[in-house]
Amino acid sequence: MTNSKIEDYISKHQWSKPLQKLRTALLKTELVETVKWGMPVYTINNKNVVGLAGFKHHFGLWFYQGVFLKDEHHILRNAQEGKTKGMRHIKYNDEKEIDMKIIKSYVNEAIANAKLGKEIKPEKSKIKCPPIFEDFLNDNKKLKKKFDDYTPGRKKEFYDYIGSAKRESTQLKRLDECRSLIEKGSSPMDKYRK
Repeated sequence: MTNSKIEDYISKHQWSKPLQKLRTALLKTELVETVKWGMPVYTINNKNVVGLAGFKHHFGLWFYQGVFLKDEHHILRNAQEGKTKGMRHIKYNDEKEIDMKIIKSYVNEAIANAKLGKEIKPEKSKIKCPPIFEDFLNDNKKLKKKFDDYTPGRKKEFYDYIGSAKRESTQLKRLDECRSLIEKGSSPMDKYRK
């Protein structure tokens, strides 16, 4: 079964040839192809196993529970050091770097791990509101009322967006952006959702 969203994603991408090569290999497995976060994701028993993505300067495969892979070829990288627990990715800058034998080995191991139920479950973190954002909301009662209607996940997007700014000037700039987002009923990550 073909997926037109995935075909569109791949055909319009600058990395279309290597992405199609990787996709073809993934389709030969027992994984089920789906679209999540606007990109192809391959699952087994409704568990994400591998993602396929292309960016401006690179493309690659994302293994959702890649931390459990043996990585005998030392090609897996932590997606976000210090933040990502289970996800690992293989990043390519050129189609010539792809070794299909290695890819098949890693994908088969990831499938076996998924079947065994190996996974790192995300920690339930206490959502912490940055003091500057809390003051901002307390000074804007209408905005606070709208913000209080957001889900915990969307609130966390705001907390991360404000809290990740190192300089006060950046935090203040982001507060203005947040005001506009809350008034529109959206959140910082909405621009990435389709």
